[in-house]
Amino acid sequence: MSDSQSIRRTLELTIPAPEVEEETERVVESIRKRVQLPGFRPGKVPAGIVRRRYQEEIRHDVLERLIPKYLFKRTEEEGLNVVGTPNVTDVHFSPGEPLRFKAEFEVAPEIELKQYKDLPVPYQDPEVSEADIDQRIEELREQKAEYVNVDPRPIAAGDHAVVALESVSGITGPPIKQDELTLHIGGEDTLPGFSEALTGLSPGDEKEFDVTYPEDYAQPRLAGKTVRFRARVKGIRRKELPEVNDEFARDLGDYQNLDELREAVRKAIFAERQYVAQEEAKNKLVDALVDAHDFPVPEAYIERQIEAQVERRLQLLAAEGVDPRSIKLDWQKLKESQRDKAVREVKASLLLHKIADTEDIHATQDEVDREVQRLARQTREPVAAVRMRLEKEGALGRIAARIRTEKTLSFLFDHARKTAE
Repeated sequence: MSDSQSIRRTLELTIPAPEVEEETERVVESIRKRVQLPGFRPGKVPAGIVRRRYQEEIRHDVLERLIPKYLFKRTEEEGLNVVGTPNVTDVHFSPGEPLRFKAEFEVAPEIELKQYKDLPVPYQDPEVSEADIDQRIEELREQKAEYVNVDPRPIAAGDHAVVALESVSGITGPPIKQDELTLHIGGEDTLPGFSEALTGLSPGDEKEFDVTYPEDYAQPRLAGKTVRFRARVKGIRRKELPEVNDEFARDLGDYQNLDELREAVRKAIFAERQYVAQEEAKNKLVDALVDAHDFPVPEAYIERQIEAQVERRLQLLAAEGVDPRSIKLDWQKLKESQRDKAVREVKASLLLHKIADTEDIHATQDEVDREVQRLARQTREPVAAVRMRLEKEGALGRIAARIRTEKTLSFLFDHARKTAE
């Protein structure tokens, strides 16, 4: 039996004629109550006329009521976990005869877990050097920088030029317009076109110039475009950085001196790097599990996963200003290109679910409540309002499922055998 055959099922069902007739009479009666025909009072049209005039509607309604009911009953009896929507064929439906049909469907795969504890995975706790701490403190110092106005003079490299900027041509859609924009001349975050055009200008000067954006620029409507701008210099500022001392540390928070700040920075960097390293190790553990388990994956799961991938991609494009409706998708081609990735993701999800069941891992109510509270703080809404919205959207179950997955991944990591790279 092939993988696909092992999860495909075909059932042939027969519903006795008396039950079919009983359901047919119920459908006919419901139609009689609502139809109006000339010569008959509402609800008094003879059943025989209803059967003749509305035979297609009667057939449709009877099949809609009986087939799912009996198919569900049969799959329940046989302990089949149906995935997706069954394909019903070979329907035989004639007055006075039993209703016969065939249903083809997929079932969830049976997974026999292999070893998932004591799996080897490359992992070492990260190190944090004094240079790392120095760099982070320098970033904090940059955040506390003050910009002081300087007397009018020509703009030079290193200056922070304050300009009024407006696009003149070169892009579609609304123009770019900012009344006060600060540009670091020659800085890494400033496009060279701006630095070159503004160098040498003085406060009060105006100039039109072209700036070419790189092909991989973050905003799609500007990527690869050459845009003409009009700029007016409003002023020049000099950046002043605070000294790194005990006073600087106290200004940043609840630190008595610079040593306390450095220790807090070290712990923060360690936690960040540890999180990244552990996530990488968890991904490797999941890859190892998927590689070690060979079982068929229902097509319905694969299609659902690909749809979710596409939906996430379209949401990202929409966030970047691209209209998803303008994108023509070749669904068949997309399915083929994404299939292998989707199969692995579905297998990973099924395996983690199976391990969670085996180890009795679940999300507690307190854990779900804490996540709801976190979302409420993030959106600055009352907790009760956020909970009500999540319940309405059916999102609380998804939150619990995500927490359960995260706890299962942590379980795998905690029980893994960490090895040197």
